[in-house]
Amino acid sequence: MASSKLLSPQAAAALIPDQAVVSVSSSSGLGCPDRMLQAIGERFAREGRPRGITTLHPIASGDMWGIRGIDHIAQPGLLARVLAGSYPSGPSSAESPAIWKMILADQVAAYNVPSGILFDMHREVAARRAGVMTKVGLDTFVDPDRQGCRMNAAAAAPIVRKIRFDDEDWLHFPNIAPDVAIIRATTADEAGNLSMEHEGAYLGVLDLAIAARNCGGIVIAQVKRMVAQGSIPTQRVYVPSTLVDAIVVVPDQMQTTHTDYDPAISGEIRRPLDSFEPAPFNAEKLIARRAAMELAGGSAANLGFGISALVPGILLEEGLAGAVTWVIEQGAVGGVPLTGFAFGCAANADAILPSSYQFIYFQGGGFDVSLLSFMEVDTDGNVNVSRLAAKPHVTAGCGGFVDITAHARKLVFSGFFRAGGLELDIGGGKLAIRREGRVPKFVPAVEHVTFSGRRARATRQEVVFVTERCVLKLLPQGLTVTEIAPGVDLQRDVLAQAAIPLAVAADLATMDARLFTEAPMQLALPQRPSRIAHVAEALR
Repeated sequence: MASSKLLSPQAAAALIPDQAVVSVSSSSGLGCPDRMLQAIGERFAREGRPRGITTLHPIASGDMWGIRGIDHIAQPGLLARVLAGSYPSGPSSAESPAIWKMILADQVAAYNVPSGILFDMHREVAARRAGVMTKVGLDTFVDPDRQGCRMNAAAAAPIVRKIRFDDEDWLHFPNIAPDVAIIRATTADEAGNLSMEHEGAYLGVLDLAIAARNCGGIVIAQVKRMVAQGSIPTQRVYVPSTLVDAIVVVPDQMQTTHTDYDPAISGEIRRPLDSFEPAPFNAEKLIARRAAMELAGGSAANLGFGISALVPGILLEEGLAGAVTWVIEQGAVGGVPLTGFAFGCAANADAILPSSYQFIYFQGGGFDVSLLSFMEVDTDGNVNVSRLAAKPHVTAGCGGFVDITAHARKLVFSGFFRAGGLELDIGGGKLAIRREGRVPKFVPAVEHVTFSGRRARATRQEVVFVTERCVLKLLPQGLTVTEIAPGVDLQRDVLAQAAIPLAVAADLATMDARLFTEAPMQLALPQRPSRIAHVAEALR
Protein backbone atom coordinates (compact mmCIF):
# COMPACT_ATOMS: atom_id res chain seq x y z
CA MET A 1 0.00 0.00 0.00
CA ALA A 2 1.21 3.52 -0.73
CA SER A 3 2.15 5.67 2.24
CA SER A 4 -0.15 8.55 3.05
CA LYS A 5 2.94 10.41 4.27
CA LEU A 6 4.73 10.33 0.92
CA LEU A 7 4.99 13.79 -0.64
CA SER A 8 6.92 15.43 -3.44
CA PRO A 9 9.58 17.97 -2.43
CA GLN A 10 7.28 20.72 -3.71
CA ALA A 11 4.30 19.53 -1.67
CA ALA A 12 6.43 19.20 1.46
CA ALA A 13 7.85 22.70 0.99
CA ALA A 14 4.28 24.03 0.75
CA LEU A 15 3.69 22.87 4.35
CA ILE A 16 6.00 25.57 5.72
CA PRO A 17 4.08 28.71 6.74
CA ASP A 18 5.29 32.30 6.83
CA GLN A 19 7.31 33.24 9.92
CA ALA A 20 7.92 29.57 10.75
CA VAL A 21 10.86 28.40 12.85
CA VAL A 22 12.52 25.60 10.86
CA SER A 23 15.17 23.27 12.35
CA VAL A 24 17.47 21.56 9.86
CA SER A 25 19.59 18.51 10.69
CA SER A 26 22.87 18.56 8.79
CA SER A 27 26.62 18.91 9.22
CA SER A 28 28.10 20.95 6.41
CA GLY A 29 28.05 18.47 3.54
CA LEU A 30 27.18 15.46 5.68
CA GLY A 31 23.57 14.41 6.08
CA CYS A 32 22.16 17.52 4.44
CA PRO A 33 18.49 17.31 3.34
CA ASP A 34 19.52 19.32 0.33
CA ARG A 35 16.57 18.60 -1.97
CA MET A 36 14.13 19.87 0.65
CA LEU A 37 16.07 23.11 1.15
CA GLN A 38 16.19 23.52 -2.63
CA ALA A 39 12.42 23.03 -2.84
CA ILE A 40 11.83 25.73 -0.21
CA GLY A 41 14.03 28.15 -2.14
CA GLU A 42 12.31 27.32 -5.42
CA ARG A 43 8.87 27.82 -3.87
CA PHE A 44 9.87 31.26 -2.61
CA ALA A 45 11.26 32.24 -6.00
CA ARG A 46 8.00 31.08 -7.60
CA GLU A 47 5.36 32.19 -5.06
CA GLY A 48 7.06 34.54 -2.62
CA ARG A 49 6.32 32.07 0.18
CA PRO A 50 7.24 31.23 2.88
CA ARG A 51 8.29 34.68 4.10
CA GLY A 52 10.32 35.68 7.12
CA ILE A 53 11.31 32.26 8.42
CA THR A 54 13.85 31.54 11.16
CA THR A 55 16.15 28.56 10.64
CA LEU A 56 18.14 26.63 13.23
CA HIS A 57 21.20 24.68 12.07
CA PRO A 58 22.96 22.94 14.97
CA ILE A 59 26.11 22.32 12.95
CA ALA A 60 25.87 23.63 9.37
CA SER A 61 24.06 23.04 6.09
CA GLY A 62 26.00 23.12 2.84
CA ASP A 63 29.49 22.92 1.45
CA MET A 64 32.05 25.72 1.57
CA TRP A 65 31.05 27.18 -1.80
CA GLY A 66 27.37 27.39 -0.96
CA ILE A 67 26.48 25.11 -3.87
CA ARG A 68 24.19 23.14 -1.59
CA GLY A 69 22.44 23.53 1.73
CA ILE A 70 21.56 26.85 3.33
CA ASP A 71 22.33 28.85 0.18
CA HIS A 72 19.11 27.48 -1.38
CA ILE A 73 17.14 29.52 1.17
CA ALA A 74 19.54 32.46 1.47
CA GLN A 75 17.11 34.87 -0.22
CA PRO A 76 16.04 38.26 1.19
CA GLY A 77 12.43 38.06 2.27
CA LEU A 78 12.54 34.30 2.73
CA LEU A 79 15.12 34.10 5.50
CA ALA A 80 14.68 36.58 8.35
CA ARG A 81 16.80 35.05 11.10
CA VAL A 82 19.30 32.21 11.33
CA LEU A 83 20.99 30.54 14.29
CA ALA A 84 23.76 28.23 13.15
CA GLY A 85 26.64 26.40 14.73
CA SER A 86 28.63 27.20 11.62
CA TYR A 87 28.17 28.56 8.12
CA PRO A 88 29.58 27.56 4.74
CA SER A 89 32.71 29.55 3.96
CA GLY A 90 34.03 30.22 0.49
CA PRO A 91 37.72 30.51 -0.40
CA SER A 92 37.49 34.06 -1.75
CA SER A 93 35.17 37.06 -1.62
CA ALA A 94 34.11 36.45 -5.22
CA GLU A 95 33.01 32.95 -4.25
CA SER A 96 31.40 33.77 -0.90
CA PRO A 97 28.26 31.73 -0.26
CA ALA A 98 24.99 33.64 -0.61
CA ILE A 99 24.32 33.35 3.12
CA TRP A 100 27.50 35.31 3.89
CA LYS A 101 26.54 38.00 1.40
CA MET A 102 23.22 38.34 3.22
CA ILE A 103 24.96 38.46 6.60
CA LEU A 104 27.39 41.16 5.52
CA ALA A 105 24.58 43.21 3.94
CA ASP A 106 22.45 42.91 7.11
CA GLN A 107 19.69 41.22 5.12
CA VAL A 108 19.28 38.53 7.77
CA ALA A 109 19.70 38.52 11.55
CA ALA A 110 22.57 36.06 11.95
CA TYR A 111 23.73 34.37 15.15
CA ASN A 112 26.56 31.91 15.64
CA VAL A 113 25.59 29.57 18.48
CA PRO A 114 27.88 26.71 19.59
CA SER A 115 26.65 23.46 18.10
CA GLY A 116 26.28 21.63 21.39
CA ILE A 117 24.20 24.46 22.83
CA LEU A 118 21.88 24.37 19.81
CA PHE A 119 21.33 20.66 20.41
CA ASP A 120 20.73 21.41 24.10
CA MET A 121 18.14 24.03 23.09
CA HIS A 122 16.16 21.42 21.15
CA ARG A 123 16.13 19.01 24.09
CA GLU A 124 15.12 21.70 26.58
CA VAL A 125 12.23 23.05 24.52
CA ALA A 126 11.06 19.49 23.80
CA ALA A 127 10.87 18.73 27.52
CA ARG A 128 9.20 22.09 28.25
CA ARG A 129 12.01 23.12 30.56
CA ALA A 130 13.15 26.71 31.01
CA GLY A 131 15.85 26.84 28.35
CA VAL A 132 19.55 26.04 28.42
CA MET A 133 21.67 27.11 31.37
CA THR A 134 25.37 26.53 30.76
CA LYS A 135 28.89 27.76 31.41
CA VAL A 136 29.92 26.88 27.87
CA GLY A 137 30.78 30.15 26.12
CA LEU A 138 31.52 32.31 29.16
CA ASP A 139 34.04 35.06 28.30
CA THR A 140 33.85 34.22 24.59
CA PHE A 141 31.90 35.90 21.78
CA VAL A 142 28.93 33.83 22.97
CA ASP A 143 28.85 35.83 26.22
CA PRO A 144 26.49 38.85 26.13
CA ASP A 145 29.34 40.84 27.70
CA ARG A 146 30.95 40.45 24.27
CA GLN A 147 28.84 39.82 21.13
CA GLY A 148 26.20 37.50 22.59
CA CYS A 149 26.45 35.25 19.49
CA ARG A 150 25.61 38.16 17.14
CA MET A 151 27.27 38.01 13.72
CA ASN A 152 25.95 41.28 12.29
CA ALA A 153 24.06 44.48 13.14
CA ALA A 154 20.75 42.98 12.03
CA ALA A 155 21.01 40.54 14.93
CA ALA A 156 19.78 43.14 17.40
CA ALA A 157 17.47 40.98 19.52
CA PRO A 158 19.35 39.12 22.28
CA ILE A 159 19.19 35.33 22.31
CA VAL A 160 21.33 34.77 25.43
CA ARG A 161 21.67 36.47 28.80
CA LYS A 162 24.06 36.16 31.72
CA ILE A 163 22.55 35.24 35.07
CA ARG A 164 23.78 34.57 38.61
CA PHE A 165 22.89 31.21 40.10
CA ASP A 166 24.32 29.88 43.36
CA ASP A 167 26.85 32.74 43.33
CA GLU A 168 28.22 31.76 39.91
CA ASP A 169 27.89 33.20 36.41
CA TRP A 170 25.88 31.17 33.90
CA LEU A 171 24.61 31.76 30.37
CA HIS A 172 20.89 31.27 29.77
CA PHE A 173 19.46 30.58 26.30
CA PRO A 174 15.65 30.94 26.30
CA ASN A 175 13.62 28.39 24.39
CA ILE A 176 12.95 28.73 20.66
CA ALA A 177 10.13 26.38 19.62
CA PRO A 178 10.49 24.83 16.14
CA ASP A 179 7.41 24.69 13.92
CA VAL A 180 9.08 22.41 11.39
CA ALA A 181 11.99 19.96 11.56
CA ILE A 182 13.65 18.86 8.32
CA ILE A 183 15.70 15.73 8.87
CA ARG A 184 17.38 13.11 6.72
CA ALA A 185 17.62 9.32 6.82
CA THR A 186 18.38 6.48 4.43
CA THR A 187 15.18 4.43 4.45
CA ALA A 188 11.54 5.07 5.37
CA ASP A 189 8.87 2.42 5.55
CA GLU A 190 5.28 3.17 4.60
CA ALA A 191 4.36 4.03 8.19
CA GLY A 192 7.21 6.55 8.45
CA ASN A 193 9.77 4.60 10.50
CA LEU A 194 13.28 5.74 9.55
CA SER A 195 16.64 3.98 9.49
CA MET A 196 20.12 5.46 8.94
CA GLU A 197 22.16 2.59 7.44
CA HIS A 198 23.86 4.64 4.68
CA GLU A 199 24.41 7.78 6.77
CA GLY A 200 27.84 8.81 7.99
CA ALA A 201 26.38 10.26 11.18
CA TYR A 202 23.11 10.37 13.07
CA LEU A 203 23.63 14.07 13.83
CA GLY A 204 20.58 15.41 15.68
CA VAL A 205 17.69 13.95 13.69
CA LEU A 206 15.94 12.48 16.74
CA ASP A 207 16.44 15.59 18.89
CA LEU A 208 15.01 17.87 16.20
CA ALA A 209 12.09 15.57 15.45
CA ILE A 210 11.06 15.29 19.11
CA ALA A 211 11.39 19.06 19.58
CA ALA A 212 9.15 19.85 16.62
CA ARG A 213 6.57 17.21 17.56
CA ASN A 214 6.41 18.29 21.22
CA CYS A 215 6.02 21.93 20.18
CA GLY A 216 3.06 21.10 17.96
CA GLY A 217 5.07 21.28 14.74
CA ILE A 218 5.66 18.92 11.82
CA VAL A 219 8.57 16.69 10.83
CA ILE A 220 9.63 16.29 7.20
CA ALA A 221 12.06 13.46 6.45
CA GLN A 222 14.12 13.33 3.26
CA VAL A 223 15.18 9.74 2.51
CA LYS A 224 16.88 7.75 -0.20
CA ARG A 225 14.27 5.02 -0.52
CA MET A 226 10.92 3.73 0.75
CA VAL A 227 10.10 0.14 1.70
CA ALA A 228 7.03 -1.76 2.82
CA GLN A 229 5.83 -1.29 6.37
CA GLY A 230 7.64 -3.65 8.74
CA SER A 231 10.65 -4.09 6.44
CA ILE A 232 13.06 -2.26 8.73
CA PRO A 233 14.23 -4.48 11.62
CA THR A 234 13.03 -3.12 14.95
CA GLN A 235 16.47 -2.29 16.31
CA ARG A 236 17.39 -0.50 13.08
CA VAL A 237 14.56 2.04 13.42
CA TYR A 238 16.21 5.25 14.55
CA VAL A 239 13.24 7.64 14.25
CA PRO A 240 9.84 6.04 14.87
CA SER A 241 6.82 6.72 12.71
CA THR A 242 5.09 8.60 15.54
CA LEU A 243 7.50 11.49 14.96
CA VAL A 244 7.31 11.68 11.14
CA ASP A 245 4.61 13.59 9.25
CA ALA A 246 5.94 13.72 5.69
CA ILE A 247 8.41 11.66 3.67
CA VAL A 248 10.25 12.94 0.60
CA VAL A 249 12.12 10.30 -1.43
CA VAL A 250 15.27 11.44 -3.23
CA PRO A 251 16.81 8.35 -4.91
CA ASP A 252 20.05 10.13 -5.84
CA GLN A 253 20.57 11.50 -2.31
CA MET A 254 24.32 11.79 -1.80
CA GLN A 255 26.04 10.56 1.33
CA THR A 256 28.02 13.81 1.58
CA THR A 257 28.02 16.81 -0.73
CA HIS A 258 30.93 15.22 -2.62
CA THR A 259 30.42 11.49 -1.94
CA ASP A 260 27.77 9.42 -3.69
CA TYR A 261 28.15 6.52 -1.29
CA ASP A 262 31.06 4.99 0.60
CA PRO A 263 30.07 2.08 2.87
CA ALA A 264 33.20 2.62 5.00
CA ILE A 265 31.79 6.01 6.05
CA SER A 266 28.55 4.41 7.29
CA GLY A 267 30.40 1.59 9.04
CA GLU A 268 29.19 -1.18 6.73
CA ILE A 269 32.70 -2.24 5.67
CA ARG A 270 36.23 -1.50 6.82
CA ARG A 271 38.82 -0.04 4.48
CA PRO A 272 42.33 -1.49 4.43
CA LEU A 273 44.66 0.90 6.24
CA ASP A 274 47.04 0.99 3.28
CA SER A 275 44.27 2.55 1.17
CA PHE A 276 44.71 5.87 3.00
CA GLU A 277 47.18 8.08 1.14
CA PRO A 278 49.87 9.83 3.22
CA ALA A 279 49.74 13.62 3.22
CA PRO A 280 52.44 15.34 1.13
CA PHE A 281 55.47 16.60 3.00
CA ASN A 282 54.97 20.31 3.60
CA ALA A 283 54.62 22.87 6.39
CA GLU A 284 51.13 21.72 7.35
CA LYS A 285 52.42 18.18 7.76
CA LEU A 286 55.33 19.21 9.97
CA ILE A 287 52.91 21.15 12.22
CA ALA A 288 50.59 18.14 12.37
CA ARG A 289 53.55 15.91 13.23
CA ARG A 290 54.47 18.13 16.16
CA ALA A 291 50.86 18.20 17.32
CA ALA A 292 50.84 14.38 17.20
CA MET A 293 53.72 14.38 19.67
CA GLU A 294 51.31 15.83 22.28
CA LEU A 295 49.25 12.63 22.22
CA ALA A 296 49.46 9.65 24.52
CA GLY A 297 48.64 6.08 23.62
CA GLY A 298 45.31 4.89 24.94
CA SER A 299 43.78 8.36 25.08
CA ALA A 300 40.53 9.68 23.62
CA ALA A 301 41.38 12.57 21.34
CA ASN A 302 39.04 15.09 19.74
CA LEU A 303 39.91 16.49 16.36
CA GLY A 304 39.01 19.77 14.67
CA PHE A 305 39.05 21.04 11.10
CA GLY A 306 42.25 22.36 9.51
CA ILE A 307 45.83 21.26 10.07
CA SER A 308 44.81 19.09 13.01
CA ALA A 309 42.76 16.89 10.68
CA LEU A 310 46.06 15.61 9.25
CA VAL A 311 47.13 14.03 12.54
CA PRO A 312 45.28 10.70 12.11
CA GLY A 313 47.14 10.24 8.82
CA ILE A 314 50.41 10.95 10.60
CA LEU A 315 49.71 8.15 13.08
CA LEU A 316 48.83 5.76 10.24
CA GLU A 317 52.08 6.59 8.47
CA GLU A 318 53.97 5.99 11.71
CA GLY A 319 52.38 2.58 12.23
CA LEU A 320 50.31 3.84 15.16
CA ALA A 321 46.79 3.13 13.90
CA GLY A 322 44.53 2.67 16.89
CA ALA A 323 47.02 4.17 19.34
CA VAL A 324 44.42 6.80 20.22
CA THR A 325 40.65 6.75 19.84
CA TRP A 326 39.41 9.71 17.81
CA VAL A 327 36.13 11.33 18.83
CA ILE A 328 34.62 13.92 16.50
CA GLU A 329 31.61 16.16 16.95
CA GLN A 330 29.48 14.59 14.23
CA GLY A 331 29.50 11.43 16.35
CA ALA A 332 32.19 9.03 15.13
CA VAL A 333 34.22 7.20 17.77
CA GLY A 334 37.42 5.53 16.60
CA GLY A 335 38.43 4.73 13.06
CA VAL A 336 40.14 7.18 10.73
CA PRO A 337 38.64 10.68 10.53
CA LEU A 338 38.53 11.90 6.93
CA THR A 339 39.74 15.21 5.55
CA GLY A 340 38.56 17.72 2.95
CA PHE A 341 34.88 17.68 1.99
CA ALA A 342 34.40 14.45 3.94
CA PHE A 343 35.54 16.02 7.23
CA GLY A 344 33.09 15.05 9.93
CA CYS A 345 33.02 11.48 8.66
CA ALA A 346 35.28 8.65 9.76
CA ALA A 347 36.08 5.44 7.94
CA ASN A 348 36.20 2.25 10.00
CA ALA A 349 34.60 3.87 13.06
CA ASP A 350 34.11 1.70 16.14
CA ALA A 351 30.82 3.44 16.92
CA ILE A 352 28.72 6.39 15.83
CA LEU A 353 26.96 8.40 18.53
CA PRO A 354 24.26 10.99 17.96
CA SER A 355 25.98 14.39 17.83
CA SER A 356 23.94 15.62 20.78
CA TYR A 357 25.38 12.91 23.04
CA GLN A 358 28.88 13.47 21.72
CA PHE A 359 28.53 17.12 22.69
CA ILE A 360 27.45 16.23 26.22
CA TYR A 361 30.67 14.21 26.44
CA PHE A 362 32.65 17.17 25.13
CA GLN A 363 30.98 19.85 27.23
CA GLY A 364 31.74 17.90 30.39
CA GLY A 365 35.39 17.34 29.45
CA GLY A 366 35.20 13.54 29.29
CA PHE A 367 37.95 13.19 26.68
CA ASP A 368 41.71 13.52 27.19
CA VAL A 369 42.91 16.03 24.59
CA SER A 370 41.63 18.11 21.68
CA LEU A 371 43.64 19.03 18.59
CA LEU A 372 42.27 22.22 17.01
CA SER A 373 43.36 25.12 14.82
CA PHE A 374 43.71 28.87 15.31
CA MET A 375 43.38 31.97 13.13
CA GLU A 376 44.53 34.49 15.75
CA VAL A 377 45.93 34.35 19.28
CA ASP A 378 46.25 37.36 21.59
CA THR A 379 48.15 38.45 24.68
CA ASP A 380 45.69 36.76 27.04
CA GLY A 381 45.87 33.49 25.12
CA ASN A 382 42.44 34.04 23.58
CA VAL A 383 41.91 32.20 20.29
CA ASN A 384 39.82 33.30 17.31
CA VAL A 385 38.56 30.76 14.80
CA SER A 386 35.09 32.18 14.22
CA ARG A 387 35.42 35.50 12.37
CA LEU A 388 37.84 37.92 10.72
CA ALA A 389 36.42 41.19 9.38
CA ALA A 390 39.17 41.40 6.79
CA LYS A 391 38.09 38.06 5.35
CA PRO A 392 34.52 37.33 6.43
CA HIS A 393 34.06 34.98 3.51
CA VAL A 394 36.51 32.44 4.91
CA THR A 395 35.10 32.30 8.44
CA ALA A 396 32.71 29.47 9.14
CA GLY A 397 31.83 30.29 12.73
CA CYS A 398 32.62 28.25 15.82
CA GLY A 399 30.87 24.93 15.16
CA GLY A 400 31.61 22.75 18.17
CA PHE A 401 34.81 24.62 19.08
CA VAL A 402 33.33 26.45 22.09
CA ASP A 403 31.64 23.32 23.45
CA ILE A 404 34.84 21.31 23.06
CA THR A 405 37.22 23.83 24.61
CA ALA A 406 35.09 24.93 27.56
CA HIS A 407 36.16 22.17 29.95
CA ALA A 408 38.83 20.23 28.03
CA ARG A 409 41.81 19.16 30.11
CA LYS A 410 44.36 19.67 27.35
CA LEU A 411 44.14 21.71 24.14
CA VAL A 412 46.62 21.73 21.27
CA PHE A 413 46.05 24.57 18.78
CA SER A 414 47.86 24.35 15.43
CA GLY A 415 48.54 27.06 12.86
CA PHE A 416 51.14 29.19 11.14
CA PHE A 417 53.05 31.82 13.09
CA ARG A 418 52.43 34.39 10.34
CA ALA A 419 50.18 34.34 7.26
CA GLY A 420 50.03 36.01 3.85
CA GLY A 421 52.80 35.06 1.47
CA LEU A 422 54.87 32.99 3.89
CA GLU A 423 57.46 30.87 2.05
CA LEU A 424 59.51 28.20 3.78
CA ASP A 425 62.32 25.79 3.00
CA ILE A 426 61.90 22.55 4.93
CA GLY A 427 64.37 19.70 4.82
CA GLY A 428 67.57 18.29 6.16
CA GLY A 429 66.22 18.43 9.69
CA LYS A 430 65.73 22.20 9.79
CA LEU A 431 63.56 25.13 8.72
CA ALA A 432 64.49 28.28 6.78
CA ILE A 433 62.13 31.21 6.26
CA ARG A 434 62.62 32.27 2.65
CA ARG A 435 59.91 34.95 2.71
CA GLU A 436 58.17 36.18 5.83
CA GLY A 437 54.38 36.30 6.04
CA ARG A 438 52.75 39.73 5.91
CA VAL A 439 50.17 39.12 8.63
CA PRO A 440 50.98 38.35 12.28
CA LYS A 441 48.86 35.68 13.94
CA PHE A 442 49.89 36.56 17.52
CA VAL A 443 48.22 39.92 18.07
CA PRO A 444 47.33 42.35 20.91
CA ALA A 445 43.60 41.48 20.80
CA VAL A 446 41.72 38.94 18.72
CA GLU A 447 38.65 40.17 16.88
CA HIS A 448 36.43 37.31 18.06
CA VAL A 449 37.12 35.42 21.29
CA THR A 450 36.22 31.83 20.44
CA PHE A 451 38.35 30.45 23.28
CA SER A 452 39.03 32.35 26.49
CA GLY A 453 42.63 32.24 27.65
CA ARG A 454 41.62 34.02 30.83
CA ARG A 455 39.22 31.24 31.80
CA ALA A 456 41.74 28.61 30.72
CA ARG A 457 44.28 29.93 33.19
CA ALA A 458 41.66 30.22 35.92
CA THR A 459 40.58 26.61 35.43
CA ARG A 460 44.16 25.35 34.84
CA GLN A 461 43.66 23.94 31.39
CA GLU A 462 46.83 22.81 29.62
CA VAL A 463 47.11 24.86 26.42
CA VAL A 464 49.75 24.34 23.71
CA PHE A 465 50.23 26.27 20.45
CA VAL A 466 52.10 24.49 17.65
CA THR A 467 53.46 26.45 14.69
CA GLU A 468 55.96 25.75 11.94
CA ARG A 469 58.74 27.64 13.73
CA CYS A 470 58.05 27.30 17.43
CA VAL A 471 55.89 25.80 20.15
CA LEU A 472 54.28 27.97 22.82
CA LYS A 473 52.37 27.25 26.02
CA LEU A 474 49.87 29.35 27.91
CA LEU A 475 51.45 29.59 31.35
CA PRO A 476 50.63 31.76 34.38
CA GLN A 477 53.09 34.38 33.11
CA GLY A 478 51.41 34.38 29.67
CA LEU A 479 52.29 33.03 26.24
CA THR A 480 55.70 31.41 26.50
CA VAL A 481 57.96 30.05 23.76
CA THR A 482 59.07 26.58 24.85
CA GLU A 483 60.62 25.22 21.62
CA ILE A 484 62.02 26.67 18.43
CA ALA A 485 62.71 24.98 15.11
CA PRO A 486 66.28 24.12 14.15
CA GLY A 487 67.55 26.76 11.75
CA VAL A 488 65.31 29.48 13.25
CA ASP A 489 66.65 32.52 15.10
CA LEU A 490 64.69 33.19 18.29
CA GLN A 491 64.89 36.98 18.17
CA ARG A 492 64.64 37.58 14.41
CA ASP A 493 62.17 34.85 13.41
CA VAL A 494 59.99 34.47 16.50
CA LEU A 495 60.00 37.31 19.01
CA ALA A 496 60.29 40.07 16.39
CA GLN A 497 57.57 38.50 14.21
CA ALA A 498 54.87 38.49 16.88
CA ALA A 499 52.81 41.64 17.34
CA ILE A 500 52.92 41.10 21.11
CA PRO A 501 55.63 40.36 23.67
CA LEU A 502 56.26 36.67 24.22
CA ALA A 503 57.97 35.13 27.23
CA VAL A 504 60.74 32.58 26.67
CA ALA A 505 61.09 29.45 28.76
CA ALA A 506 64.28 29.16 30.79
CA ASP A 507 64.68 25.63 29.43
CA LEU A 508 63.96 26.57 25.80
CA ALA A 509 64.28 23.42 23.67
CA THR A 510 64.83 22.72 19.98
CA MET A 511 62.00 21.08 18.06
CA ASP A 512 62.75 17.50 17.02
CA ALA A 513 64.78 17.50 13.79
CA ARG A 514 62.76 14.52 12.52
CA LEU A 515 59.81 16.87 12.01
CA PHE A 516 61.72 18.57 9.21
CA THR A 517 62.56 15.49 7.13
CA GLU A 518 60.30 13.71 4.68
CA ALA A 519 60.81 10.21 6.03
CA PRO A 520 58.52 8.87 8.76
CA MET A 521 59.66 9.92 12.22
CA GLN A 522 59.54 6.52 13.93
CA LEU A 523 57.23 8.23 16.40
CA ALA A 524 56.61 6.57 19.75
CA LEU A 525 53.83 7.80 22.03
CA PRO A 526 53.94 7.56 25.80
CA GLN A 527 51.18 5.42 27.24
CA ARG A 528 48.34 7.14 29.04
CA PRO A 529 48.02 5.97 32.66
CA SER A 530 45.18 3.54 33.29
CA ARG A 531 41.92 5.36 33.96
CA ILE A 532 40.94 2.76 36.54
CA ALA A 533 44.23 3.23 38.41
CA HIS A 534 43.85 7.02 38.22
CA VAL A 535 40.32 6.94 39.63
CA ALA A 536 41.27 4.45 42.32
CA GLU A 537 44.16 6.68 43.39
CA ALA A 538 41.91 9.74 43.51
CA LEU A 539 39.42 7.90 45.73
CA ARG A 540 42.03 6.85 48.28
